[in-house]
Amino acid sequence: MNDSPGWAPPGSSPSDEPDHGSQQPNEPVDHPVPERPARGATWARQQPPAGRWTTPGGGISTPPPHPAGPANGGGWGAGWRQQPPAPRPGVIPLRPLGVSEILDGAVATMRAHWRTVLGISLAVSVVAQGLITVVTGLWFRTTSGTGVVDHPDPTLEEALEAVRNALGSSSVTLLVGVLGTIVTTALLTMVTARAVLGHAVSTGEAWGGARPRLLQLCGLLLLIPAITAAVIGVGMAPGMLLVAVGVGSEGAALASLGALAGTGVAIWLWVRFSLAAPALMLEKQGIISALRRSAKLVRGAWWRVFGIQLLSIVLVFLVAAIVEVPTSAVAMALGGDSAIDYLSGESVSVGWAFLIVVGIGGVISSSITFPISAGVTALLYMDQRIRREALDLELARAAGCGD
Repeated sequence: MNDSPGWAPPGSSPSDEPDHGSQQPNEPVDHPVPERPARGATWARQQPPAGRWTTPGGGISTPPPHPAGPANGGGWGAGWRQQPPAPRPGVIPLRPLGVSEILDGAVATMRAHWRTVLGISLAVSVVAQGLITVVTGLWFRTTSGTGVVDHPDPTLEEALEAVRNALGSSSVTLLVGVLGTIVTTALLTMVTARAVLGHAVSTGEAWGGARPRLLQLCGLLLLIPAITAAVIGVGMAPGMLLVAVGVGSEGAALASLGALAGTGVAIWLWVRFSLAAPALMLEKQGIISALRRSAKLVRGAWWRVFGIQLLSIVLVFLVAAIVEVPTSAVAMALGGDSAIDYLSGESVSVGWAFLIVVGIGGVISSSITFPISAGVTALLYMDQRIRREALDLELARAAGCGD
């Protein structure tokens, strides 16, 4: 007899006749398969109950009733209904999302609430590109070449000059772009959260929802780039120390390796903390709590989050390149040969007209690309909460789609 109570494999039969008189009261009862009656005998009026299929886990599985009623005599699978689709009150279905659904939801949010979305992104883009244009015009308008050291034992000043020329205005552009993305993500998270429920939100409502968190947002806005920069700096420190004591070539090579390793760690931290802005805005958390919350949501899904964020960066880069081609052509026409030499890294100086036209192109492209990256981050945050915390059930109830 099987040790699992209720286990009745189809087609099984006991090895001997059951002794109904000596049966123990607590012993599980297995209903035997009725044997063929002897010649001249008849079947009894009362037969034992029909055996039921049981799952290997021990639970009894009975097919659900057919929609037409229990009297329906359908074949195998009769009565099994297809699972209903997930409710979709807004821009995404309320279930775990695929990569294409996250990207489509970001674009759908932009399309459905374009006045609010473009108003916010345009304001942030004007401020960000204005800072980039001013900083570039004041400190990086004149380039001094690539700064590559052409002798084996550079001094510390020469090494630092090479690093400064290699990074130059691109580091400023990257830093301001990251900060602008964080701000836009925080503000547009309010819009996206309402768009998921199918509700509209005005720019004033989005600003009113984000305003109480602005102080924490500024702290988060400064802390994440500071952490990543500090990690890269720590990686470069040993090589720079060797350069300082006179070991030039070895120190420069070690500094390059340290910068590469530090960049890898910085990317890991950036992905780990990439959902901190939505957590801060929607969960009303502090700076450190938002960073911990992001780390918890990303834990176990780092590569997925990294892949989606990287895909959104590639998409944003392509859109920005397409948008900035006309303005770049106009800027190069205004700047002449000096603009071409400036873009190639040679030692030239460009005028303010060139920088302003480039800045206008940056404003146009950022106004389009900021909502994409912000929407992807906000929807990725919601997707991680749906997968880990069943947020879709709360969203369905909030949208009036629940039971």
